[in-house]
Amino acid sequence: MSKAYLVLDDGRIFEGKSWGATGRTFGEAVFQTGMTGYQETMTDPSYHRQVVVMTAPHIGNTGMNTFDNESSKIWVAGFVVRNPSPITSNWRSEATLADVMVEQNIVGISGVDTRAITRHLRDRGAMRVGIFSDLDLTREEMVIEVRKSAQMTGAFLSEDVSTPVPYVVHAIGEKRFTVAAIDLGIKGATPRAMAERGITTHVLPYKTTFEEIMALQPDGVFLSNGPGDPATMTDTVNLVREILTEEIPVFGICFGHQILGRALGFETYKLQFGHRGINQPVIDRRNNKVEITSHNHGFAIKAPIDGEFTTVFGPGRVTHTCLNDDVVEGLELLERGAFSVQYHPEAAAGPHDAAYLFDQFVAIMEKYPQKGRV
Repeated sequence: MSKAYLVLDDGRIFEGKSWGATGRTFGEAVFQTGMTGYQETMTDPSYHRQVVVMTAPHIGNTGMNTFDNESSKIWVAGFVVRNPSPITSNWRSEATLADVMVEQNIVGISGVDTRAITRHLRDRGAMRVGIFSDLDLTREEMVIEVRKSAQMTGAFLSEDVSTPVPYVVHAIGEKRFTVAAIDLGIKGATPRAMAERGITTHVLPYKTTFEEIMALQPDGVFLSNGPGDPATMTDTVNLVREILTEEIPVFGICFGHQILGRALGFETYKLQFGHRGINQPVIDRRNNKVEITSHNHGFAIKAPIDGEFTTVFGPGRVTHTCLNDDVVEGLELLERGAFSVQYHPEAAAGPHDAAYLFDQFVAIMEKYPQKGRV
């Protein structure tokens, strides 16, 4: 394998080996702390325009298979590992990770000290990064190219990842509810989790109108995960306010949690290095239960974590916070069926501590039936 370089926009450079496709790529440098689930990470649209550094040292040993994909393609802008597995040893594997990266033109780098990169990002914060394996630039020129690339703050990315046309995932067994899911970068596991609970999900483009949603006569509205800066989502925030005015139950996760927070009047801000991985500890402040949860977010909501707060839609409260840094991880309105969490209850490839939240959504739709629903 030929040489490759990982170049951060503060001038730090790590030398490694070219892995996957050859070329150059740019994005936001983030680290992911999960020891399993690299395929789900790579195919999660929330990672669009991010170069992911895997903190687990050994990646690729289970290969790739069609079933575990969370979308139709790999979304990460680049992939950084220490030791790619030289063999694939899993009966479900259909291809090697490296072959799929080449096929989908995903530039990667291996043989770098991912622990040192992670410590650097924890000290300095998430920043722009480039991977170069075509090697026709000097070190100084590579740094300049990285600094010319786009930043995540102010990035409007929903139009890149959202479905262009609506589609339906039908309930498994008896249909109990109809949900309109606004696709801001939805994962395949989400409508599957709802289907298992008797929910037929209409997955809709991010620019869906209020009238189009109401035409479905939904029992609830789901706000999906996704990439980008929530401050750019003015139209979607206004849409959610219309939905809340109609007292339709709302459930938001990840990016959708941030959208709901902004609809309630709160600001969002950029975290220093974000939360990513399948081992993030969160506490439910209502009962002091601790959950280990799956995260991928670089922005967070500014909301008071103690006591209740007042909104135009009635009183609310923060339900969950992160045990590492007190970041707001959950919201709810107390007098109508709207709630959200900053993490992933579908949690492919795990953990499953938060799967009950889909049952909570079902309970809320039962409690707040829509007009005309029998």
